[in-house]
Amino acid sequence: MSTLDTRTLSHLDWLEADAIHILREVVGQCANPALLFSGGKDSVCLLRLAEKAFRPGALPCPLLHIDTGHNYPEVIAFRDRRAAELDARLIVRSVEDSMARGSVVLRHPNESRNRHQSVTLLEAIAEFGFDACIGGARRDEEKARAKERIMSFRDAFGQWDPKNQRPELWSLYNARVHPGENIRAFPISDWTELDVWHYIQREGLELPSIYFAHRRPVVHANGLLRPVTPLTPAQPGETVEELRVRFRTVGDITCTAPVASEADTLDAILAETALTTLSERGATRLDDHASESSMEDRKKAGYF
Repeated sequence: MSTLDTRTLSHLDWLEADAIHILREVVGQCANPALLFSGGKDSVCLLRLAEKAFRPGALPCPLLHIDTGHNYPEVIAFRDRRAAELDARLIVRSVEDSMARGSVVLRHPNESRNRHQSVTLLEAIAEFGFDACIGGARRDEEKARAKERIMSFRDAFGQWDPKNQRPELWSLYNARVHPGENIRAFPISDWTELDVWHYIQREGLELPSIYFAHRRPVVHANGLLRPVTPLTPAQPGETVEELRVRFRTVGDITCTAPVASEADTLDAILAETALTTLSERGATRLDDHASESSMEDRKKAGYF
């Protein structure tokens, strides 16, 4: 019987094998998992890993997206098309529905809905009885995520306690929960942004067009570029410029900023990413600049 020569495995091969192992552990231990799929680059990689983990059978869990109602249309169109191509069940739950029910109340009409996704996610978990949500978060994105386990336990209120996490020695994972509790599993937690782009290139994965350089009206705001859209119009005194930009991460329009870039091919993005010294969230997320603990506070309240 032939055996696999591990000396021939590349860095990406090791990352892929580890992620596939984690996906199979989640599905093997949990009764009703869901895979979070937004159409962003990390969830695109996660979906390819799920294909490799479970094909030729059907995906053993539905795709779940929590939509703020303020997402970029290019990403939403890509999300729907990719799910249809895979004949996957796609469940979409909207923050707008939570607002209609009164479980989400905005402090003012222009408040970003991004942090309120936590409420809608917890409602979706309760509605469908999910005991695990598989996400594409990575430890290199932000310091709160760097502290989180691959199998991240959430209590019956959806809360994360960074001081009370399960050990994961020797890649042994514990996804067991009591009814009402939940696991958030992160198979690509140890990947970097550069790893993700190398994997996208190797696998020939399609992405929403806004990941590549294009011309877009923007204004300079707090050291970042804020896109000028009907949801985020220029304010009095701000100067609108049309620049070549791309998105390193995609999310709610009101809190996701592009970066100036000429990178319109995968090779150019790889070269640019290899030289950057600022994490993608640090360079692009307007909501993470609210305080030093913005992300950790949201995660404690149930965020992805």
